[in-house]
Order: sequence, then structure tokens, then C-alpha cells
Amino acid sequence: MKSFYKTSRYFLLVVWAAALYAQPVFARDLPNFVPLVKKNSAAVVNISTTSKRSVAAGPHNFNIPKDSPLYDFFKKFFGNQMPNDGNNNGDDNDSDNGDDNGNGGDDHGPYREYSSLGSGFIISPDGYVITNNHVIKDADKIIVRMNDRREFKAKVVGSDERSDIAVLKIDAKNLPTLQLGDSKDVQVGEWVLAIGSPFGFDYSVTSGIVSALGRSLPNENYVPFIQTDAAINPGNSGGPLFDMSGKVIGVNSQIYSRTGGFMGLSFAVPINVVKNVYQQLRSKGHVSRGWLGVLIQDVTRQLAESFGMKQPHGALVAKVLPDSPADKAGFKVGDIITSYNGHDISYSSDLPPLVGNTDIGSKVPVQVLRKGNSETLHVTIAELPEQSQIAGNEGGSGQPGGGGNSNALRISVKNPSSDERDQLGLQKDQGGVVVTHVSNGPASRAGIREGDVILMLNNEKVADADKFKNLVDNLPKDKSVPVLIQRHGNPIFLALKTGGDNNG
Repeated sequence: MKSFYKTSRYFLLVVWAAALYAQPVFARDLPNFVPLVKKNSAAVVNISTTSKRSVAAGPHNFNIPKDSPLYDFFKKFFGNQMPNDGNNNGDDNDSDNGDDNGNGGDDHGPYREYSSLGSGFIISPDGYVITNNHVIKDADKIIVRMNDRREFKAKVVGSDERSDIAVLKIDAKNLPTLQLGDSKDVQVGEWVLAIGSPFGFDYSVTSGIVSALGRSLPNENYVPFIQTDAAINPGNSGGPLFDMSGKVIGVNSQIYSRTGGFMGLSFAVPINVVKNVYQQLRSKGHVSRGWLGVLIQDVTRQLAESFGMKQPHGALVAKVLPDSPADKAGFKVGDIITSYNGHDISYSSDLPPLVGNTDIGSKVPVQVLRKGNSETLHVTIAELPEQSQIAGNEGGSGQPGGGGNSNALRISVKNPSSDERDQLGLQKDQGGVVVTHVSNGPASRAGIREGDVILMLNNEKVADADKFKNLVDNLPKDKSVPVLIQRHGNPIFLALKTGGDNNG
């Protein structure tokens, strides 16, 4: 028994010693950001901007002299937004409203001066600075302040709204710079560090990990954002995102928030995108992007089944724009792009950044799946137009009534009139039928609604109501088929199954 107690005590002593030893080992495995911050913070800058904006005429736009007994009353309610006092010498935030003598303004009324804060970093010793486009947009005056408290007036070399990147120039030499990395080497889970000026607190440092790569955000398809959980708040915009080697792998640009503050979702523009934009802005003052000319969507599991695919992948072509590179190369609605210039396409969001970064005039191979067969098309990439037609035209809705009832799908359709075709943005040779009524059945389960225009069914064009009825009569039972509709001017593929239930 004594031997047992002695052995037990010895075992507990070993476990206790191992636990004590394990703590510092674990601590030593945590990243030490101190050297990284000391080495790089000098090249991170604070950016402040001021802009003059017209104060629209309204109930608050009247004259209240400072010696008026009502002045203090209104001052309590309006604060810095006090109405004009008529002498242009009221609140300090008001701008001059006219010439240097303060003699009124122009016919557009009074102006007010607004300010904003952001971050940036120096990319060359002769004073080129990277920041976000939204930080300096519409600014009349831009001040770049370094961490040694030197301040410089900056001019805009160029800015790109699509990538949210801007390049500034300050008149200085021998400035500290940051080393740029390669965003292709970034991996999910690696540590990252951000330096910026959140809420005006200069040179704040936050850390986190890479949460995801290649994020596509609403209204921005040409930037595969890096998602991190490093705390980014207003004022951090334009600041650098570092990897543990001290290289810049991204420019902090956006946050997802319901409150206006950090909620664990931060997005940075990959540095490889920034490099390309920077070079183009410096050389020609604007950014050119490649253009294919297709409207695409993801391939869902149901759509994959309807197209005879084993697994969902690729970018489904819902529309080919007339006279676009894709149109000239022979792309067709219903093609599924599985590879672009040697790069596999898993999701539809993978395609736009690849196309956008392709040199204008380059001829690239694109692999598509068409009616179950793989084909390779060769397309010559053109420049993305300023006002792209990708969104299509704003459409109207067909009115219920008229047309024939397709009992297999439980919907009624009709041929659109000439006026309706114009309203819906349909070309004369495009065909299509307008859905006038939807009952519970296969069509409603697929998501078809009244007012939708059915353009294709089971990979066949719908010329008119008679053709549609013929196609419906010949649909396979208990098998998903693709149906292309147009809704509010935008084409969408849906998966439709006749018979059984379509909830699968």
C-alpha cells in the first residue's frame, strides 16, 4: 500500500511539473508582434481630409445674427450645424462661402466644411502613398501625417473606385517604406496584424487571423477580398495588413457591421490587386480591366443535377452580351465555365477577378461544359466598359390573364405584345413567354413567379407559347431540368422538376 501511495505521489508530481513546463512552451508559441510594429510603424501614415459641400436650402437655412436672443436657443439644438448667421462669421466649422473676402457665395447657396480620417502607408521613398479611394473621395484638401508628427499636403495621383484603392503623392524624400508581399501565398488561419488610426487614435495595432480568402462582396466582383478577424474600425481604412514576416499582404478596406463598429468581419484588398492598380494609376492615371461580357451565377446542387453534373462547380452563363468578347467567341447561354486560362472555376465569384486581371487583347482558353460535353473556346479579352451592361435593363411585369395553361407545371403563360417586349427589354428574335399565373406545383417550387419571362426550358429556346407547351409536354419525369427566366431585366437559371416533390 505504501508503495502504491508513493507511486501515486510521484505520478502527480510528474504531471504537475509537466503542466508547469507546458505553460511557457505554449506562451512561446504565440506570435510576438513587437519587432514587426517597431520595424514598420514609421511608414504607416494618418490621412485627414476636408471637403466643402453645399448646404441645401431648407427650413434650417435662415439668418440668425449672433446678437439675437434666439441665437443661444438654436445653438443648443443645432450645435455645429448652426444655420448661417448672415455675416459668415458664425460657427468655426462653416466655410468661407465665397471669395477670400467672405463676400457671399455663388448661386448654389452656402457651403459647409466637412472632415474625415483614414490611414495609409508609404510605398516609395520619394513620397507615393497607398490608401482607400473612399478615404479621399471628393476631398478638397488632403493632409498626410507621419508618426514623427511631420505633415505634408498630398495630391491625388489617381484613384480606382472598383478596387477602392487610391495613390497619393507627397513632396518628400528618403521616406521609410513598407515591403510588399504576395497575396497568393496567404493561407486561412495565419496570423495577421493591422496598423491604422481607428476613430482618430493614431497608430493603433490590432491582430487576428485570416478567416477566409477570395470573398466576393455585394457590388464588387473584381476584388477577391481577404477576410480577417483583426479589429478594424472607421479610421483604419487604407491602412496595411501585415503577415508575420512584416510584409504587406493587403489594404484594410471594409468591415461588416450592424452597429458601425467592429464585429469580427474585416475585409482587405489583396496586395497583388493593389500592385496592379498602383502601377496603372502611376503610369496612366486610370485602371483598365479585362472584360468577357457574360452574366454568370453559381451552380447549385439542384442546377448541377439538371445539367447532368455529378458535383456542382463552375460559373453558369445566364446571359451573353451582344458584340461582347464572349459573343464573338461563341459562348452560349447555359454554358458552364469550368476553367479560365488554366485556372479552375469552383464558384462563379472565382471568374471576375481572373478576367479583370487579364491583359487587354490577350487570347485565352476557356473550358465550358455544354449539354454534358466539355469544349474549349478561345476568347480575346477586351477592356471593361465604364458603364457595363451586365445588370441588364429594368423590366416590368406581365399581367395575369390570357395565354394557355401548362397543366404539367401549373402555370399560365402568354406571348408578350410588342409594347411589353419593349418594356421588358426583350429583343425581337429573343422569344420568351410571360408568366401570367402560378399555382402550387413544379413551377412554384422551382421559384418561378408571375411576371417572369421564360426564355429557355431544358436547354431549348422558348420561341413562343406554342413552343413552350411542346417543351413542357416532353419534359422528363422526376428529373431536374434547367429553366432560364428573366426577372426585372436580369436572367436567372432555376432548377425545375416535374412529378414528385421538388424540394430535394
